[in-house]
Parts: sequence; structure tokens; C-alpha cells
Amino acid sequence: MIVEHRTYTLHPSKRKAWIDLYEQYGLPLQNKYLGGLVGFFVSEIGPLNQVVHIWKYDSLAERERRRAEMVKDPGWAEFVRRSAELDATVSQESKILTPVSFSPIR
Repeated sequence: MIVEHRTYTLHPSKRKAWIDLYEQYGLPLQNKYLGGLVGFFVSEIGPLNQVVHIWKYDSLAERERRRAEMVKDPGWAEFVRRSAELDATVSQESKILTPVSFSPIR
């Protein structure tokens, strides 16, 4: 099992608009194709204006397969287009994590 930890840093004035856009257009597709949403968060202390979402997969190959299926959906292109128009993203970071033997998520 692997976990993907994604962090988006957003322009301060656009965080809410991006979250609303994601909830309406991105999340339904990611739930359909990716499944495995562990959590979705915003930063309150430390680096601000960040959105963090965590997804679990059986393997890196499963992640790649699921993401490839999602990208083929015209709805995903629509979300990407609307997100680009909003111009809210400053940076994006993605980490792939593997659990240790005593992790509650394995």
C-alpha cells in the first residue's frame, strides 16, 4: 500500500474559490476514478493558504492506472481548464509515502 500526500499552495484570496471549484468539479471525478480519499485539509498554522489531500492506493502501478483513466474523462479537462482560469495555484507538491509496520494505515 502507498499513500499520496498532495499539497497545493494557493494565492491567499483564492483559496475558498479553489476549494469550491474542486468540490464541484474535481472531487466527484477523483472519487469516481481514484477512490481511497483519506482526508482533505487546509493549513491553519505554519505555511498558510495550503490545501492538503491524502489518497491511498494498493500500489504505485494502481495509482498510475487510476490517474490515467481519470485524465481521459472530459470532465477532468473541464476542471483543469476552470482551475487554470482561476489562477489560484502558486505551487504543488506530491509525495508518495509507504507505511511502516506499525502504521494504523497499511
